Amino acid sequence: MIKRLLRSDGLRAFACWLGAQYVRLVWHTGRWTVENDALPRRMWAEGKPFILSFWHGHLLMMPYCWDRSKKMHMLISQHRDGQIIARLISHLGLGAAAGSSSRGGSGALRQMLKALKSGEYVGITPDGPRGPRMRASDGVIAMARLAGVPIIPCAYSCRGRRQLRSWDRFQVALPFTEGLILWGDPITVEAGLDAAGLEARRLEIETAMTALARQAEVRMGHTPTEPEPPGPPRTKSKKAAP
Repeated sequence: MIKRLLRSDGLRAFACWLGAQYVRLVWHTGRWTVENDALPRRMWAEGKPFILSFWHGHLLMMPYCWDRSKKMHMLISQHRDGQIIARLISHLGLGAAAGSSSRGGSGALRQMLKALKSGEYVGITPDGPRGPRMRASDGVIAMARLAGVPIIPCAYSCRGRRQLRSWDRFQVALPFTEGLILWGDPITVEAGLDAAGLEARRLEIETAMTALARQAEVRMGHTPTEPEPPGPPRTKSKKAAP
């Protein structure tokens, strides 16, 4: 029923606005700590672009890891669900590029590379839009190599939350809670790497992002979310994992 209602443009726009107000409520009523953000702050101050990388299940509070005076483009699926996310984050001062590994990818990659080359910033969920959960695709590595910028991972968790049974185990932070945003160390992708070197970098960013997500969840009192076994993305018709 919710999906049928969200086919209405007016209801979809209202739901996106309402979702953004909820994110603001969670942030402003919570006790949030941001750690290890010295490097991104320095890069923002010096106007040096980078790629922000986080798992799809951590999307909700990521707008608040960001200095919103710095223009950032999120890679968002062209699917209706992705466009709902794009509208929602636009209310929080972030832009979006439509595309994914399965649809519109080449155009979105060009748009992202243009943004990075002009000194702006890019955000990507390497396991989106359909998983496998917490498994990095090649796209983030290709983007970093072509643009010549580092990838900096980020993760969040909080004590009061609901974790959905969706494929990404999406975290819904609750108001009036304690929360933690963790930045990781940068990972560079050299232009001359061969296929084996690129795969090594892909595994490096996947491992670093998973370790960061585990650390955030454990510190907030939760059992860490486990990555799915590697495999192909879900098709549009396949149901989310229970």
